[in-house]
Parts: sequence; structure tokens; C-alpha cells
Amino acid sequence: MRLILALIAVVIATPLAAETRIPQSQGEIALGFAPLVKEAAPAVVNIYARRVVEKRQSSPFADDPFFRDFFEGFGASRPQVQNSLGSGVILTADGIMVSNFHVVGGAQDIRVVLNDRREFEAEILLADQEADLAILRIRGGEGLPHLDIRDSDTIEVGELVLAIGNPFGVGQTVTSGIVSGLARSGTATGSSRGYYIQTDAPINPGNSGGALVDVSGRLIGINTRILTRSGGSNGIGFAIPATLVARFVEQAEAGHEKFLRPWAGMNGQPVDSDIAESLGLGTPRGIVISELHPVSPFLDAGIRPGDVVMAVDDQPVNTPDEMVYRMSVAGLGNRVSVTHVRDGDETQVEVLLLAAPETPLRDTRTSSRNAAIPLLELSNINPAVLAELGLPLSSEGVVVSDPGPSGPRAGLARGDILRAINDVAVDDTDTALQLLEGASRRLSLEVQRGTQRRVMRFRL
Repeated sequence: MRLILALIAVVIATPLAAETRIPQSQGEIALGFAPLVKEAAPAVVNIYARRVVEKRQSSPFADDPFFRDFFEGFGASRPQVQNSLGSGVILTADGIMVSNFHVVGGAQDIRVVLNDRREFEAEILLADQEADLAILRIRGGEGLPHLDIRDSDTIEVGELVLAIGNPFGVGQTVTSGIVSGLARSGTATGSSRGYYIQTDAPINPGNSGGALVDVSGRLIGINTRILTRSGGSNGIGFAIPATLVARFVEQAEAGHEKFLRPWAGMNGQPVDSDIAESLGLGTPRGIVISELHPVSPFLDAGIRPGDVVMAVDDQPVNTPDEMVYRMSVAGLGNRVSVTHVRDGDETQVEVLLLAAPETPLRDTRTSSRNAAIPLLELSNINPAVLAELGLPLSSEGVVVSDPGPSGPRAGLARGDILRAINDVAVDDTDTALQLLEGASRRLSLEVQRGTQRRVMRFRL
């Protein structure tokens, strides 16, 4: 049985083979994945990132209503060095590489160590916390080993894969497994959203940012997370599809520092068996649309609340995260074919993918130090602000874009919507600042957070 498995491994692991062939010798049988590893491993690097954060000593009177104002700003800020260890993948010969945001995000010093022990400094070109991806450039890199990207839509469950990275800082390590599942959304640890490839190839801390490659040595995903209760690999790992990575590289090379996503301007939920039965669908699939913003490109294309979106460019979508992924890989400025069902009839429409519009202007402003709430940053709500802060589509008015040093003490947080100040309705940042600057003896704030509203009153 072992001999048979070895034979299979060699047959499918031969890199870039034009056709399957039988091993010709005992030596070839013993090689296993060795030829593939020799080809792919040099393009996977170890990353050492260092960031300096300011840490302020908390006041012992922070919870005391009388003394806390006397000890405001207690303790000097002390710089604290945080180090992180992870992996990265070189994608071009001149040093464009990819890693995870949680490995390099906010780092002031990034050091890259290649498989042959060469060391380089690297700089971040584009970083996105939501997707947990960062595109970097290796300084002084040329003629570097790199991996080709494979279209993630061609991957099938059951394919053999290798995970290459630097787990626990022990050095470059290779593990093998298969693709266990596709279209995994929201199943990884933490609260991050995403669309993942699932694999049982062991992934451990330090593997983050490493490569998931197929048996031809092509990159199919960036290892990012594990599902675990113990902190170690339980055979359920997740990788960000390489097709999305390719879009990140395109935007980084175009000079963008933040990833620009197409904006859907709509809300929906997966179709379960009850919804499918009520809508007369044969099987529970797709996303039923519950709400559309007045300037949504999907509304403009003819999609309406109650429609069920089945596919984007003939690729099925069954969760909102899948929809976001499909739009992201299609890219801004392109048109996608959207298949939807209304009253039992299936129709295809074309949707032009655009960024969330900045209309009306957000007109971000900050209150003065003498205002009722000093240094409070406010913005007018528009579609771009809705997407940036994750606000309900129906939100209007003025939002707290940064509570500053005083906002949290007043009970305000980023994303809070100011409905009224001192019983005067707030429609724009100019009105809000005038009311905050003019408040003298009392301050009343009507605030909406999510779906809840509350009124807060203060004596000044």
C-alpha cells in the first residue's frame, strides 16, 4: 500500500509535467514531493516585522467620578516594541511579494529572509485589514525566485496541495494535504470576513502569509488562519484565494495604498430551505436581496428587493462574502453578468462595478479644543462612508469618524450617528460643529448606534 501511495505522489507531483508518467526507478519513487519543493520553496520567505506602539499607563482613579478629571492624561506614553513573525511569497522577479496584514500591518521595520539566507528590507505598498492582505516590495531585489498565480476558480476539492511557511519560527517547513473545501466564508477564527480555500495541510502560527501551492508549483492561496481551540493545527486551515491576491498586486502596481473594492450598495441573506420554499425555488441557493441603496449599481441594473442573486459571471454566490469576493476579483470599472431570479423567472443583467461614491462630500471636520467635546472628528454620511464604517444603508446625517481623546469619555465611539445636539436636528458637519462650539451649560446628544438610539445629557 505504501508503495502505491508513493507511486501516486511522484506521478502527480512532478512539476510542470506535460503528461502523467510512471516513475522509472526506485530513486524517483523515493523523491516524493522533493522536485516540487525545490521549485516552489525558494519563493517563500520568512518575515520579521517590528512595530513601535505608544502605551500609556492607566490612571488608578480612572473609575472615580470625582478624581478622574484631576488625573486626566496620567502617566507618560512609553514606546513599546512589538515583534511579529510570519511568511511571505515572492510574486515577481523584481521583488513584489504578498503576506498577511496581521503579519506586517503598521510595521516600521520589515526584514525578509530568503531560503538561501539572503536578507533584504521590504516596504509596504498596499495593505488591507479586512482582507488580511498586504503587498510589499523587496528593496534591491532583482532576479528573485517567484511563483506563478493559478486561477482559483479552477481548483477542485480533493486536489493535493503543499503549505510552505515558517511555523513557530523553527525555519521553513513544508506540509502536505488536500483541498478540503471551497467557498468557506466566515468560518475562520476571530471576526474577520472573507472567502477562503480550506485545506487539511497543517498550518500553524508563523505559517501566516505563506504559500499554498498545487502539484505544478503554482500559487493557489495565501495561508492565513486556522480553526482551533488549542492554538495548534487541527487539520482545518484557510487560505486566501490567489486570484484575489492578483487583484491586490494590480492595484499596488498602479500606486494605490488602499484596496479599492467595488460597491454593491445592497443587503441580502443566504437562501435557506424555508426561504427557498416560500420563493418556489427547487433548492436553497443564492442570496435574497432585502435592501438596496438609491444609488446602488445593482438597482440601476434592474435588481430589486426580493430578487434572488444566483451567480456572478456564472460563478455561484451563496453568501454576502462570496458576492464581495466575486466583485473584488472582477475589478473596478468592469461589467459582470449577474444571474437573478424573480417570480420564478431567471434573468441575467449586466452590472458596472464602481467604487462607493463620495456624494455628498464627507466634509470631515474636527471640533476645537474649546468645544463641548474637544477634538471630535465628524463626517457627512455618503455611500463611501457607509462602506468604510459598515453603517446601515439607510443611514443619513453626521457620523463620528474618530472620537478623539474626549469622545470615549462622553460615551461616543467610531460609527455613532449624531441625530440631534441640544434638541436641534443635525444634518451636516457644519451644523454639528456650530452646536458643539456654542454649547455652554448643558449638552444633550441624540445618538444612533446600529439600530439603537439613546439620548445622553451632560452638564458643562
